[in-house]
Amino acid sequence: MSDERIALGTARGRWVLAATALGSGMAFLDGTVVNVALPAMGSDLNADMAGLQWIVNGYMLMLASLVLLSGSLGDRLGRRRTFVAGVIWFAAASVVCAIAPNLEVMIAGRVLQGIGGALLTPGSLAILQTSFQHSDRGKAVGTWSGLTSVAAAVGPFVGGTLVDIGYWQLIFLINVPLALVTVLVTLRHVPETRDETAAGKLDLTGAVLATVGLAGLTYGLISAGDHGFGDAPVLISLAVGVVAFAAFVEVERRSSHPMLPPSIFANTRFTGANLVTVVVYGALGTATFLVVVYLQTVLHYSALWAGASLLPMTILMFTLSGYAGGLADRIGARIPMTVGPLLMAGGFLLMLRIDSGSSYYSTVLPAVVLLGLGLVSTVAPLTATVLSSVDDHHAGIASGVNNAVARSAQLMAVAAIPMAAGITGDTYRDALAFHKGFGRALWIAAVLAAAGGVIAWVTLGERGAPRQHLVRHHRHCALEAPPLADRENAR
Repeated sequence: MSDERIALGTARGRWVLAATALGSGMAFLDGTVVNVALPAMGSDLNADMAGLQWIVNGYMLMLASLVLLSGSLGDRLGRRRTFVAGVIWFAAASVVCAIAPNLEVMIAGRVLQGIGGALLTPGSLAILQTSFQHSDRGKAVGTWSGLTSVAAAVGPFVGGTLVDIGYWQLIFLINVPLALVTVLVTLRHVPETRDETAAGKLDLTGAVLATVGLAGLTYGLISAGDHGFGDAPVLISLAVGVVAFAAFVEVERRSSHPMLPPSIFANTRFTGANLVTVVVYGALGTATFLVVVYLQTVLHYSALWAGASLLPMTILMFTLSGYAGGLADRIGARIPMTVGPLLMAGGFLLMLRIDSGSSYYSTVLPAVVLLGLGLVSTVAPLTATVLSSVDDHHAGIASGVNNAVARSAQLMAVAAIPMAAGITGDTYRDALAFHKGFGRALWIAAVLAAAGGVIAWVTLGERGAPRQHLVRHHRHCALEAPPLADRENAR
């Protein structure tokens, strides 16, 4: 079968790689530029902290809820078709965001963007997996990872420049020409593939319950920051979220075609790796959400400089993740995944030194570098552990579950931690109040990250997985979530 596939070194192979990298890169670019533009959007749309949280979480909500379902959808309807639909949907939603006259329309646009992102992100890797001959798949995925990481790296510069010249709306409109080129290249050069053996119904009930559960908890936690937990709508929202999640677990347990097979969590290493993912990515998502806003409102950084301030983290991930994966192959995942979260906790605590008038090079940079080194030590072994903890035929779903867990953790953390730290209402516009709340949020993030190290030490055993199960470690920034992977490329 592999002989019938495309070779990477051919013209068509390069076009296929370009199409998938353009589509995914568009989503990665959007993810980094939006955080940079949050203060400007908050000012123009009269958004309080809850509004900023929803601009981020509206997108993350749909991505976390639908990323597992979309993979199955592509298997049945065609991976190219699903990918193209996601790109078009994402671009159309981006236009809604760009022309949003108020916060409500902006949030609606971000929710729609999340649906598009859920369709195109796993679809791009599925296309690589099924289009290229077996011997070229690892190199194709590695090249794709590098190209999408470049998109994430240039995002702060693009977004910061557009915000600083007064046109944050352009951060969404740039998706339109990118999407147009992606669609044209995809339709012309990418072959259609589907899984002819895919059986059973799509788990639509599970997807709806997951979405309702995440939405209910997110709304309740964000609203509790302004109204308290005694507020009736807050209590109702939280109750709906809890009930929906309980129903989701029961539906998945009884379903013959579950979106998230409960049996996959019977493996202690897999469950442990996902618990590490929850606390580490919850802490990381909250910190990166707050720090870019903090640098602009308290230290008066320009949008460009605030976005670029976190770039060393991306560079470290891109350049060192392969070496970290190789080290984990030799000594096992337990030590790197214990040390990595502890380094991240140290990075969060170093950020406590950032104050009005602080020098970037003496306060911000050391914290960002330490945080980046912690991520380097954590992500590649984490991905390897997730894949090596399950049978081969569950590898794809295991990777998807871990990716969805990371995004769900960020969603919940961005909703809960600012509220717990007292960053509510218009606090982010008050430098003194924001500084105090920011410090409390960093302490919470540090505790969560450190807990990740403890969980890894307890659950991962003395050594990593057997050598034959370890994955090939591709370079990827992995700031939003651990990279999606598949078993075919894991060998």
